[in-house]
Amino acid sequence: MRAVVYEKPQDISSDTALIDVERPMPEATGHDLLVEIKAVSVNPVDTKVRRNREPAAGGMVQLGWDAAGIVKSVGKAVTLFRPGDEVYYAGVINRDGTNAEYHLVDERIVGRKPSSLSFREAAALPLTAITAYEMIFDRLKVEDEVPGDHGAILIIGGAGGVGSIAVQLARQLTRLTVIATASRPESADWVKSLGAHHVINHSQPLAPQVAALGIVPGYIFPTTHSDEHLAAMAEIVAPQGRIGLIDDPAEFSIKPFKQKAVSIHWEFMFTRGVFGTEDMLEQHNLLNQVADLVDAGKIRTTAAESFGTINAENLRRAHRQVESHSTIGKVVLEGF
Repeated sequence: MRAVVYEKPQDISSDTALIDVERPMPEATGHDLLVEIKAVSVNPVDTKVRRNREPAAGGMVQLGWDAAGIVKSVGKAVTLFRPGDEVYYAGVINRDGTNAEYHLVDERIVGRKPSSLSFREAAALPLTAITAYEMIFDRLKVEDEVPGDHGAILIIGGAGGVGSIAVQLARQLTRLTVIATASRPESADWVKSLGAHHVINHSQPLAPQVAALGIVPGYIFPTTHSDEHLAAMAEIVAPQGRIGLIDDPAEFSIKPFKQKAVSIHWEFMFTRGVFGTEDMLEQHNLLNQVADLVDAGKIRTTAAESFGTINAENLRRAHRQVESHSTIGKVVLEGF
């Protein structure tokens, strides 16, 4: 089968940063599905792994943690799906990724593809939807109100992949006033179209902009550059509020949050799959709920740019776009 891999970490400017290869066809066993990949999207985690993870001696790394496709065969323990089912999912970081014609994935982290979306549109959603949903409900626990706050969440980086779905989930599934940030007119318009009540500029000081709204958020979700916004978040957040991180800041001191008794949370959407947690099935349920919301017209795909078919050249171009930190929504590739 055709696949895209790398043999050593390199800058994406190199022609060999990602290469086309032929790999053996995988075989589904246990809880695994063998999925024929129809579309994939590219996330920041793809670029981080490509820059930093060394393959095993003489080996290669197959990236890709978002896909939509058709189940071709199933392992003997599978109960949730059968051949012919259309699915979408994000896989796990410690197995081969989705940049291949066929891919193995545990059924318990797979959802039914939204019937109203194409494969390309569906492939944009899984990783970011899981990240945003788990952050909002499992980490920040927004259904557990912060005493004295104004029932608001601040989402920093509202136009990115995670921010784009977080804005929609917070608007559709919670009581919260949604404040999101964007730094360009086109990204601000995108965030407004997704349902944000207020949009402010993260390239300008955040605290006075939030203060001007007359809102004290109990929850803050910095989807990127959390270290750069640390002081502002300490000033903005309500006492006893909650802040959730997903990025990889070089340093992040929690001391500024002590006086307000603010709790800091990490979200890593691969945790359930990597560790095989007892609640691993929750990601299957979560993706099915997102599919229901999409098919009901309550949230929409965040696919924004199509980079052609799935091959090394197009994936290198997609990685460059993601590394530019200027992407609105998600970059998607479709077919081989």
